[in-house]
Amino acid sequence: MGRFNDAHPWSHNDAYAALVLHHARRVRAAGGTGALDVGCGTGNLVRRLAGVFTEVTGIEPDAATAEQARRATADLANVRILAEPFDGSHQDRYDLITFVAVLHHLPLHATLEQVRELLRPGGRLIVVGISREARADLPWSIASTILNPLVGVIKHPGRSSSTPTHMTAPIAAATESFEEIARTAERVLPGARLSRGLFWRYTMSWTRPG
Repeated sequence: MGRFNDAHPWSHNDAYAALVLHHARRVRAAGGTGALDVGCGTGNLVRRLAGVFTEVTGIEPDAATAEQARRATADLANVRILAEPFDGSHQDRYDLITFVAVLHHLPLHATLEQVRELLRPGGRLIVVGISREARADLPWSIASTILNPLVGVIKHPGRSSSTPTHMTAPIAAATESFEEIARTAERVLPGARLSRGLFWRYTMSWTRPG
């Protein structure tokens, strides 16, 4: 199964692109102008957000990956890519902040606190996250295991010998379970909405009051 999936690679994050863009358009319709994609990788989501917002910033701590993102968005005047960590030093304010398969790379509590400060009143956080698997995740994991090769064949019918460029950003294993993430989010961002999803992902959304 692993060899088959490797021959038909696709990004599990792509399954959630429509959801992220749905939230982005709602924020834009409410008057939002600026978006921040944390851990932007090679810039795949940044390009899409640039079609919605007046200004889009991508932060990527890996210098080589950030350079790929710069090249991928060089034709977009409303995009800037910062090769730096998301470590509390960022001072700008945003109407939308996104984390796609990134939050588990960062200290959860401190990162959510920083997001709370960086969002403008009425601004929205959208997370497509990865959690450490627990017993409660088993039904979702089984369904994802069955569907993953089917989606791979549909998206890439021919066999691939290499990984797509937008799937080459550094990865890390998740250490916190969905329940642990939910408890932390409720303490830092009261009212945050979390739900388990397919393809080993969960989603979180929170709108700053104001």
